[in-house]
Amino acid sequence: MEDFYFEGETYDRKNFSENNLTIGTYEDCTFINCNFANSDLTETKFLSTVFKNCDLSMSTVRDTAFRSVQFQQCNLLGIHFDDCNDLLLEMNFGACNLQLCSFFKKSLKRTSFKDCNLQEVDFAECDLSDAVFAGCNLNAAIFEKTNLTNADLSTAIGFIIDPEINKITKAKFSVNGLAGLLSKYGIEII
Repeated sequence: MEDFYFEGETYDRKNFSENNLTIGTYEDCTFINCNFANSDLTETKFLSTVFKNCDLSMSTVRDTAFRSVQFQQCNLLGIHFDDCNDLLLEMNFGACNLQLCSFFKKSLKRTSFKDCNLQEVDFAECDLSDAVFAGCNLNAAIFEKTNLTNADLSTAIGFIIDPEINKITKAKFSVNGLAGLLSKYGIEII
């Protein structure tokens, strides 16, 4: 199979839900207002790529490479990022809706989530050391055996994290977030 390579391209208002994106490598490309909902991105490589105001909800990302990828104001509902390629995985998210996504067992060191909806996201067994959750809603997000060393959750809301089954050494929480760390004890914080 021929490996297609695209560099420095800008794709604006393309509908990849109807016709899947060509499998290949996309380096330094920008996707603006594109629709990838329910599309198959299997084995596609995105290198230093930016997605702005795109809908990738329910896309298949089996063995998809995301290396130095920025998602800005994107809908990413229900994506199984746990299926994507681990090699040099690096993604950052700004004002994105990631509700119901799974990052199970992914290494997401230094990942930035800024003003994102992370409700019901599965972060079980992830390495989120040095990650930033600035202004994020983590209601019903799953944290089990998750490494949150040095993570910044000081402006995040809605999380419940059990310190006994997660690594939270030097993680940052606000006073308002203490309830999410102590909820299993059934105490009332006033």
